[in-house]
Amino acid sequence: MLAILGGFGAALAFATATLCNSRASRMIGPTTLLAWVMLLGLALVGPLAAFEGVPDGLDREAVLLLAVAGLGNVVGLLLAYAGLRIGKVGIVAPVISTQGGIAAVIAVIAGEALAPGAGVLLAVIAIGIFLAARSHESGTIEGDARAALYALSGAACFGASLYATGKVSADLPVAWALLPARLLGSLLVTLPVIATARLRMTRAALPLVLISSACEVAGFALFAIGARHGIATSAVLASQFGAIAAVAAYILFRERLARVQRAGVVVIVVGVGALTAVQA
Repeated sequence: MLAILGGFGAALAFATATLCNSRASRMIGPTTLLAWVMLLGLALVGPLAAFEGVPDGLDREAVLLLAVAGLGNVVGLLLAYAGLRIGKVGIVAPVISTQGGIAAVIAVIAGEALAPGAGVLLAVIAIGIFLAARSHESGTIEGDARAALYALSGAACFGASLYATGKVSADLPVAWALLPARLLGSLLVTLPVIATARLRMTRAALPLVLISSACEVAGFALFAIGARHGIATSAVLASQFGAIAAVAAYILFRERLARVQRAGVVVIVVGVGALTAVQA
């Protein structure tokens, strides 16, 4: 049950961050946005990790997993922001949301067992996610095609990051599972942006960046907690953020929701309900 709650909570946090990022990336640019998100995220996670102290389980395998989690998250976010700057949320979010399926496949390959019937339901939910965020205009506009390509590349990075985060969170405190991405991002992205005097901010973008930074940290924290009880389940449910973001974009930004997208939302709701019963 905690895998489901953690995954769904992460989905809500990621959806909120995606909506904020779709506006902020157009105001200050994807690289600058990532620089701020990493810096603010480090300000949130760093003190918690310091308070925890160096964990006993920090061996060579854990360091490797932390590196994969960190680099995958940083590169994935940069690609996602680039896609959101030029494409619609309803196109980018669902493509990125395949990260959960990628992480789930990695988890199953690595030997994680699922409850009877859970695999089928995870596949159904993944199909619903895909349908819910499909755009009837997809492929007709060059910018949308480029945005989808950015998102697909980002999903691959996120998938590896989610699996590594879920794996290492079983042995390390959650703060330490979240620290590498924020630390590496601050070193590799924020510092160069500061050095080249490109770390700018506008009044309109500030609240969006603050909310996005908090939601990115909260989303990965909830996923890490849920992944302790099932990486595959938590990862796929976290990917619901694509459907949630698509619906919210329709309401907030007047992005059209096609009939196939509405059908996808229904499939997700039914699939999540059934999965909850199976896992419980």
